[in-house]
Amino acid sequence: MITVAVVDDDRMLLDGMRAWLGGVPELRLVATAATVDELLTSRTDAEVGTGEGEYEAPDVVLLDLVLRDGSAPADNIRRLLATGSRVLVISTVPDRHRIIESVRAGADGYLTKDNDLPTLVAAVKDVAAGLGAHSPELAFACAHDSGPAAPRLSPRERQILLDYASGLTLKSTARRAGITVHTAKDYLDRVKAKYRQAGRPAYTKIDLAVRVREDSLDGG
Repeated sequence: MITVAVVDDDRMLLDGMRAWLGGVPELRLVATAATVDELLTSRTDAEVGTGEGEYEAPDVVLLDLVLRDGSAPADNIRRLLATGSRVLVISTVPDRHRIIESVRAGADGYLTKDNDLPTLVAAVKDVAAGLGAHSPELAFACAHDSGPAAPRLSPRERQILLDYASGLTLKSTARRAGITVHTAKDYLDRVKAKYRQAGRPAYTKIDLAVRVREDSLDGG
């Protein structure tokens, strides 16, 4: 069961989300709010929360990009991430600049509000699993991004990336580095997070191999 909260100042959308998500057995809507402040001071569903009056961070927060309280999208994303939730940004328009800013702030995906329920559910599941939510809007924004290029990787992060992206399995990558598979995965997760924050998400081994070539990390 994936717990979900929605932050949006459109009442009609919130009502629609309640109706939509209420019919999805794998997801459970535990809170809705008009602002991030309101969400973080709210009580989530009693069966999910830790007690009356306590906020229990849901697995995924659907966050409207622009809220009427004037809060900065990047700040909203960082505040939600700090609670332990993952963030899927939703918006009315595919604004390339804002998409990139959201990803750099740590959002795990970006969807426009004209997507259907199956697309939304699939995105929430991917975000909850730590895979990030792919979407045409996100792919287009990243493909045309002219912002900062390569993120700063530590020597160990770079080596793990190079070995894994070259075709080695995670187990072989870990063995070559003399570390556990779990530790190798942690390094890869850090690399992916840094690329995501740079506005250049890399979700798969193929994506990572492309980043290696783009940034000439292999000396090419």
